[in-house]
Parts: sequence; structure tokens; C-alpha cells
Amino acid sequence: MARGYWLINSNRSEVRRFTENRASEDQFNKYVFVDYGKIVGVFGKEAPLLQRREEFKLEEAREIWEKLISQGWRRTEEVWSK
Repeated sequence: MARGYWLINSNRSEVRRFTENRASEDQFNKYVFVDYGKIVGVFGKEAPLLQRREEFKLEEAREIWEKLISQGWRRTEEVWSK
């Protein structure tokens, strides 16, 4: 799987994982999966609950990333195990 980039919200209740969709057949655009997770239990003890996955063009995914950063989200380490 492609390397993931992670964000966590300020109250540590949600995470987002951004990963490149390498299986995309579109030769002209790159696509990124954004996985949405809700933290259950104690952060770091259990993996977050995967709620949904959406696919965006690379430019849209960058805009989402920047918007989340401006709202106080921070980068974090991997929270779903491989």
C-alpha cells in the first residue's frame, strides 16, 4: 500500500488518512483516497473505527488537507496498523 499521510483533530476524536490511489486507470489525473476514522476508546490503544473512504483528484485532496490544517488539525503518526 502507498504511504499514508495522517491528520488528527484538536480534540483527538477523528483522524484522516490520505493515500495515493495507485490503481487508478486515469492516465492524466492522480487520485487520492481520504479515509475518515473515529477514535474509540483511548487514542493509541485501539485503531480508530473506519467510517468511510472517498476518492478525490490530487488538487482537491490538497485543498481538503490545507482546510483541515487551518481548522487546527495536526499531522500524526500512523494509527491504523498495516
